[in-house]
Amino acid sequence: MFQRVLWVSLTQALRSVFILVLPIAFISLFAWATAGSSNGNTADPMRATMWIWLAAHHIPFHLVLPPGGESGLLSYLPVGALIFPLLSIRNGFKRACDRIDSDQQTRQLARVLFALTYAGVSLSISWFSATAAITPNLYWTPAIAVALVWVATVSNKIKVNRAEISSRSMALSVIAILFGASSLVFGLGLFFHLKSVQNLTIVLQPGFVGGILLLLLNVLYLPNAVIATLSYLVGPGFAVGTNTLVSPLTHRLSEIPALPLLGGLPTGRHPLVLLSIMGVVALGAFIYNLTITQRSRVTVQSFFLTSVGITALAILGSGSLLTNALRSVGVSPWQLPLAIAMEIALGIFLAIIIPRISEFIPGRRSG
Repeated sequence: MFQRVLWVSLTQALRSVFILVLPIAFISLFAWATAGSSNGNTADPMRATMWIWLAAHHIPFHLVLPPGGESGLLSYLPVGALIFPLLSIRNGFKRACDRIDSDQQTRQLARVLFALTYAGVSLSISWFSATAAITPNLYWTPAIAVALVWVATVSNKIKVNRAEISSRSMALSVIAILFGASSLVFGLGLFFHLKSVQNLTIVLQPGFVGGILLLLLNVLYLPNAVIATLSYLVGPGFAVGTNTLVSPLTHRLSEIPALPLLGGLPTGRHPLVLLSIMGVVALGAFIYNLTITQRSRVTVQSFFLTSVGITALAILGSGSLLTNALRSVGVSPWQLPLAIAMEIALGIFLAIIIPRISEFIPGRRSG
């Protein structure tokens, strides 16, 4: 039985890898052939395929930048690209479970073997794609691969108690509301700064094929921009380079990368934006009022899971972008989750204390 589970997990993990590698290889070869090459070495697009595959998994890269050999780091990667490995992993693991068709314990074994295989392949790709100028982080590669497999397959658990489902659904609902509101605000920012977006696109002069790839890159970076917008709305703001800060109370910004999405950046300070904090506080009251009929443990779990989810988004939405001038890009991985946790906690506290205070109001008590 173990041999069958091992074989099925191995083949489906490899299938999950190649189902994503093949279209990336096609795009890399097409872009390489369109751009032209002086040496005609097909190893270049193949290595680029492996780098793009690793970048889609949010594996950071250490760089040696020309011409002076300055060290750099690429860890600010598109959050939207994560959807592709998550879907391929989920599909591969589902096929593995269908072929095993056994009890939950055997499926958990398949999950472990699937994760180990996927991590081993990811580490191999990182190792073989490394060059003197671009080196994937070999230490983080297996850890990130295992984490992605866990996230993509966690919903395949069968036995989950009702309290966990309630708290998880509540946390997902709160995060979805925050993300949706931030998306709306970011969309309005782009609409009112269309001229800046157009100017940044003209500066790049990407051409036809480059324009398609630039559009795809901007779409994949949209979640990063929405996370930055969320941090702006709740107070801490975000950075677009070293010693920069864009928040409602501070606008310290110098040069920006030529990325069309950045055309929607605020042009100054807007203190009234901090009124949006009241909406986050209201979400705290929303959590308490919907879980008050159950045990208080559900409220605590909902608050904890929401904080964990926001922390994960903050980590994904922060990093470095090649040079020292862009060493810090995106949100703060601790300020954003702390701000939202404090605001939600305030909402829960107010939802608890206000009804108790109202009991001591003479008019209400007599009525």
